[in-house]
Amino acid sequence: MTATVPPTPPPTPQDAIPGEAAASDRVGLAHGYVPDDARFANDDLLPVPVERRTWTTYNFAALWIGMAHNIPSWLLASGLVALGMDWKQAVFTIALANVIVLAPMLLTGHAGPKYGIPFPVLARASFGLRGANLPALIRAAVACAWFGIQTWIGGVGIFTLLGKVFGGWANAGEIGGQPWTLWLCFTLFWALELAIIYRGMDALRRFENWAAPFVLVGAVALLVWVAVKAGGFGPLLDQPSALGWGADFWPVFFPSLMGMIAFWATLSLNIPDFTRFGAGQRAQIWGQSLGLPTTMTFFALLSVFVTSGSQAVYGVAIWDPVRLVARTDNVFGLLFGLVTVLIATISVNIAANVVSPAYDLANLAPRFISFKGGALITGVVGVVIMPWKLTETPELYIFTWLGLVGGLLGTVAGILIADYWIIRRTVLDLADLYRPGGRYWYRGGWNWRAVAAFAVGGVLAVGGSHSAPGKGPFSADGLIPLLKPLADYGWAVGLTSSLVLYVVLTGRESRERA
Repeated sequence: MTATVPPTPPPTPQDAIPGEAAASDRVGLAHGYVPDDARFANDDLLPVPVERRTWTTYNFAALWIGMAHNIPSWLLASGLVALGMDWKQAVFTIALANVIVLAPMLLTGHAGPKYGIPFPVLARASFGLRGANLPALIRAAVACAWFGIQTWIGGVGIFTLLGKVFGGWANAGEIGGQPWTLWLCFTLFWALELAIIYRGMDALRRFENWAAPFVLVGAVALLVWVAVKAGGFGPLLDQPSALGWGADFWPVFFPSLMGMIAFWATLSLNIPDFTRFGAGQRAQIWGQSLGLPTTMTFFALLSVFVTSGSQAVYGVAIWDPVRLVARTDNVFGLLFGLVTVLIATISVNIAANVVSPAYDLANLAPRFISFKGGALITGVVGVVIMPWKLTETPELYIFTWLGLVGGLLGTVAGILIADYWIIRRTVLDLADLYRPGGRYWYRGGWNWRAVAAFAVGGVLAVGGSHSAPGKGPFSADGLIPLLKPLADYGWAVGLTSSLVLYVVLTGRESRERA
């Protein structure tokens, strides 16, 4: 493809950060070159200068600890137990899922420290400068929904705990079927989240650095409190699985595993939004490896142990940590629980559900939308679509919502990994990622191969989606009955099929050109 603008000097490696193996691991734009096409570049989308790529292993580990320690993560194990698993099966499913999802997380995260680019810019290499808006907007839509879910959960947590501190709080007049005090908590929490992210990524890094250990201490304190009141852990740990390990278990295990993978499949796409600030590959690899699977497994165990204690103390298993804390009459304990819930929910919601769509929306119209503007749009959309209804039942939450999300996002991940690792062998022309007419312009800014791989992979991944009668929005026979057997493996099917198809369509000629 011939260029339609005068050629510019190619990107050149810049000086290595101390401790890096070679300067080629740290790539920036050629000195003095600044993309001037406002359709595809603004200050938020340009590569992070090498000297500003400073996040360490601790920063990435703290990021994951802060994101993993949240109420929906706590409730994952409860959702699996509600589906018939015992605690050992639930924790095993969660642990395996997070080990699996770590692989694409590290693969897509590689481009961040090397080139300093966010996810939507990386997607331009495979989808084209304009085509990258397709995966970016899908990711943004998912993030907006998650933002609404998390914000509502945080608002309800504040409402519940303040109701214990201020009697009569829950009996206020209703608006839209809910007490106005609940809407007030929700609105204030929403505004607090946006105020933090509006200060930028450095503010987020500082917040995560101290939020992670604080939330961890809060969760352990809850465990100690319940253990003291219970005099040990209750009978929940001894309750057998309703499924066993035979024929009844596997039909629940595989879709649940895909759902657990889908919980962080969103971040496996846009992790370059964070790793672009990394001091090197070792920082992002070790930080993520130490932070994600270990924390999620520990948190699942913690939720089971605390719930076990609640069974012994109150005679009923209380899986929701907010409702458990609300059982205490100690004002200090209530306030400490309130602050912990606040920090835990803000920590995950800002990092996981605001940063990505802010960049994705900025990529849609860089001339008009900045990172801060994208964050504000995310906040508004996340409220308008009312996605908290998706958590009403375990079936709807795990099989429908997480299953669909996992299938589509796995399809995008397969294309990104195929293009970056197999086709281009991690070598990108940084300037052309911002320049119409360059090697990533394809035809009119779209790479039909990526679109075709996405369409086919997406249909294979989610086309067989089905619901039990009365348990979801789909037919029991599946949207496409022929594909129903694939629905339980949506994320894996989407990733594998799109990866293989993209490589086949791209062919030897494109591989040599890259």
